Amino acid sequence: MLVNEVMDTLKLIVEYDGTRYAGWQRQRDQPTIQAAIEHALARITQSRITVTAAGRTDAGVHAIGQVVSTRVPKSLPTDVWLRALNSLLPADIAIRHVERVSESFHARYSAVSKVYQYKILNRPTRSALHRHRLWHLPGALDLDAIQEAARYFLGTQDCSSFQGSPTSNRNPLCTITRCEVTRAGAQLIVVCEADRFLKQMVRTMVGTLMEVGTGKRRPEEILQILAAKNRCAAGKTAPPHGLYLWKVTYRNTALYSGPDSDR
Repeated sequence: MLVNEVMDTLKLIVEYDGTRYAGWQRQRDQPTIQAAIEHALARITQSRITVTAAGRTDAGVHAIGQVVSTRVPKSLPTDVWLRALNSLLPADIAIRHVERVSESFHARYSAVSKVYQYKILNRPTRSALHRHRLWHLPGALDLDAIQEAARYFLGTQDCSSFQGSPTSNRNPLCTITRCEVTRAGAQLIVVCEADRFLKQMVRTMVGTLMEVGTGKRRPEEILQILAAKNRCAAGKTAPPHGLYLWKVTYRNTALYSGPDSDR
């Protein structure tokens, strides 16, 4: 890039199937979402471009409303960016929306909250078509008990017990404003919203909630697990393929992503 070149800050809303990727973050010798998007931007701009995501999803995790910010040296209309990027990206990554934003906008640090969905197929038979999109649990689940347990997560909590390791994170406090579990036919859908999430936190929450659903734990044990501040106190980590980064919210309502935002 030239030192005095005019730069634009772009905000992208990205949807992807994470099945064949080693997560969001660029890695040596493994395909990642970040590397794919940066490669497409480099082909358009003929420059090395770095992108930042609202959340660094793990291997196998999907996104409906991931938000990405980047600085680009080439001034193009946003609809041209949209078409150009989608023409170069693989079929399992799609840019849903592009807009110019303030230079101060940062996909991660400007976010107010992130919302994740976790989807479970609760029926005796597995699915062939959705094997990479849903966690299959064939046994009976007590939805009332799961919903009761989910309410204990609400509030500002030390979530150390639900954090995967190893991690360099030193702040275990998360303010969880939404933790809901609903049934739609054979599917159970867990929706969790917080100002921040620890590594594998949602997956561990879901795994623990499902242990409540099978009767292995009582709903009120969630409080004891939180108080323990020890990963060994919580349940198993649910597999990645049922998890979706659903949407990200920002203080400016115009800076919003999610399935009901199709601008």
